[in-house]
Amino acid sequence: MTAGMIRLRKRALSAVVVAASWSVVFAGAAQPAAAADVQSKQWYLSALQAEEMWKVTAGEGIKVAVIDTGVNPNTPTLKGQVLKGLDATGAAGDENDDYDGHGTNMAELIAGTGAGGGLKGLAPGAKIIPMRITDTEFQNKHSVNARDTEDAIRAAADSEAKIISMSFGSLYSTRGEREAVKYAESKGKLFFAAVGNDGAGSNKEEYPAAYPQVVGVASADRNGKVAEDSQNGNMVDIAAPGKEIPRWCDNSFQSYCYGSSGTSAATAIASASAALVWSAHPDWTANQVLNVLFDTASRTWKKGDRSAYLGHGLIRPAMNILKGKGDPGDPDISPLTEERTGGSPASPTSTPSAPASQQPAENGEADKVDETVAAGDSEAASDDGVPLSLIVGGIAGVAVLGAVVFAVVRRRGAA
Repeated sequence: MTAGMIRLRKRALSAVVVAASWSVVFAGAAQPAAAADVQSKQWYLSALQAEEMWKVTAGEGIKVAVIDTGVNPNTPTLKGQVLKGLDATGAAGDENDDYDGHGTNMAELIAGTGAGGGLKGLAPGAKIIPMRITDTEFQNKHSVNARDTEDAIRAAADSEAKIISMSFGSLYSTRGEREAVKYAESKGKLFFAAVGNDGAGSNKEEYPAAYPQVVGVASADRNGKVAEDSQNGNMVDIAAPGKEIPRWCDNSFQSYCYGSSGTSAATAIASASAALVWSAHPDWTANQVLNVLFDTASRTWKKGDRSAYLGHGLIRPAMNILKGKGDPGDPDISPLTEERTGGSPASPTSTPSAPASQQPAENGEADKVDETVAAGDSEAASDDGVPLSLIVGGIAGVAVLGAVVFAVVRRRGAA
């Protein structure tokens, strides 16, 4: 994709980006007891009402292809959760040899059962199909397949996975990768990718998140503040929890670490959110699942507009799972490109909007927005009339762009 190519995304606000909180629970709601210390650090599970959603669906019947550093199927929380995948690296080992620990972490955030006190995935009923690719460090040490990413994407497209989750990013786009992404769309896959963690630096578009057919995921904290390092621009479509998410310290899989996270974790959590919605509506297409995720996202701006920092807003699968909200729309029209995913042209009335603005936040009055406005539109309030700006713990308000520094991003590596 050339730098001048027009991105077919929804129009975004050019002023300050403000978002309501994740939670739709009431002030003072009880927190679920943690099965282990690491699970007690998974703050987003209660904020997203995971326990309540799991009474309806835990993602059963959905397979997620994780394109990453490999997935170790033998951690306690992933036993029985990992299916046969592909090693596209061209090096020794297979897709179950996680050379970094990153891919296993992403898989646990999606589908971990929590067994043995490990991470509990947001969609513990889903299954993982691992696709191993290389990062810069691995490439420097091994003779590798130069087309590993496109091979992995095509393999994921041909697999039984409905969702592709790729917490990797590169500044470079190739024709083969672009074609592989289009192929995945043609196969009905819903593709999520991290936008990267260089928002405080060069903030250059990263691929595959910047491809029109891919859902670019930004990172936000428990108050709905976008991370300063979470990249912004036309590639951002939605935001998910990415701050202070537990992770494996290394590929020895002996202990979890805490602290800064990033768009990698946010991508895994967004993918798991889609798995929950799709599991609840197995007859829907990828377009319909994504339409509902966009429609029910928490935001302070008009529905249909898109923020360069948070996309359509903060992801909230519980709005659909628990409250039945969200318009699935046309099953054949992509909410990303507004084109038919089956290859035929869209209706003449389907006209894509202007790309997102990347202007920085400047409006200091944004944090004074009324709570009910912060919830987005009238449907964004709970059925009991409680504004969605009530966050877990009972603090009311809205979240303006934050300044949270996340983990560094590698070349073509963990985002």
